[in-house]
This record gives sequence, structure tokens and C-alpha cells, in this order.
Amino acid sequence: MIIEPIAYIHSPFNSKFGIPRQSGVVGSLKGSIVFEPKYRSADAIRGMEDFDYLWLIWEFSANSHAGSSLMVRPPRLGGNEKVGVFASRSPFRPNRLGMSSVKIDFIDYDAKDGPIINVLGADLMDGTPIYDIKPYVTYVDSHEGARCGFVDRNKWTKLDVVITDEDKAKLVQAGMNEELIAELTEVISEDPRPQYQDDNDKVYGMIFAGLDIHFVVKSGNATLVW
Repeated sequence: MIIEPIAYIHSPFNSKFGIPRQSGVVGSLKGSIVFEPKYRSADAIRGMEDFDYLWLIWEFSANSHAGSSLMVRPPRLGGNEKVGVFASRSPFRPNRLGMSSVKIDFIDYDAKDGPIINVLGADLMDGTPIYDIKPYVTYVDSHEGARCGFVDRNKWTKLDVVITDEDKAKLVQAGMNEELIAELTEVISEDPRPQYQDDNDKVYGMIFAGLDIHFVVKSGNATLVW
């Protein structure tokens, strides 16, 4: 059986670096889900407006091949300690499938390629194929007090992001608005660097909303460089 995408997502990320490592950690991050022609019908999503969150089942399409190792190095463990691939959310998986819980922002029924589902908190690269969408249901999807393994034992340290008035002026001149600048700030604060790297002089680059963004990190502070 051949499984085909039902939709693709549009997001500010044109490359893998910088994408939040989990959905929801950058809650302001906007994305839009555009269905393939055969699914562009209001009937396909009838009732969705009564839900707040969705599960997306998608493909790590930017990975050139499926993961073959049974052990992986999660960023939460500093990129050095190994765990089993099925005890992690590593993108390097046998079937390259990912899942994300995203918040519904609004549904545009009148868009040219509508209905389009606009979401918040997605951790997907622009153009990622989506294979299924399911509503998030609290009574079965939320488990109060559940243990979360190494995630519980290893706190993620955010960066303090310093964006000066001069930086803001340059970003606005390049086409960003205040909302996108706020999203960019949140994205960098999640520290997208490989966790084994802590080089004060290294310049990191990412494509965000079509712009080539560069930054350095020193003593937990991230600053833009031009």
C-alpha cells in the first residue's frame, strides 16, 4: 500500500537548523496546513472548529535516508549519552515518521486553496508532508503525573536573546514584522545548537522566514551578528 500525503505545512523554516526540538515549546510559532486537492473540502474537517489542538503525523522528509541505528543521542542528554531509538523522539528513525501536537489558531475556509488550517507551535520545516491529522482529546491524550524518563531528569536551559533596537530596525528593513521578530527570539532562546558545542566564537546560521540569520552565544546570551 502506498501512503500519500494529505497535506503540506508552510512554516518559517527553510532548513532543519533552528526548528524547535518539540512541538509547542515555541507557542507563538505560526504555520499553515494546506491540503492536497482531493482533500480540499470543508467536509473533511467538519467539527474541527470545536477542538483546540491537533495531532499531526508527518515525515522527516529532509532526512536523506531512514535511520539505521538502534541507539541515538538525544539533545536533552547533551548529545553524548545514548538511548534506544524507540525511547526517544529522534528524527533518525526506521520509518522517518514524526508526530506533533499543535494548537489551532484559525481555519480559513475562504482561502484560495482552502480550507487552510492555521496552527501555532509546529516544529516542522516548510514543505513537510503530513500524512494524517487527528484531534487532540484530553481524556485519553493527557496523563497527569506520567513519568518522562530522561526528560524529567535533565532540565533544558534556555538562552537569553539580546536583540537591540538596531537589530530590530535591520530585521524590519529586511521584511520582518514584530510578530516574526518575537517568534525568532523564542526560537533562538530554545538553543538550537548541538549540545556538545560551546564555542564562544562560533557563528551559527539559520534560515528563518526567508532571512539568513546569524548569532553567537556567550555565557548563555545569544546576540545577532551581521
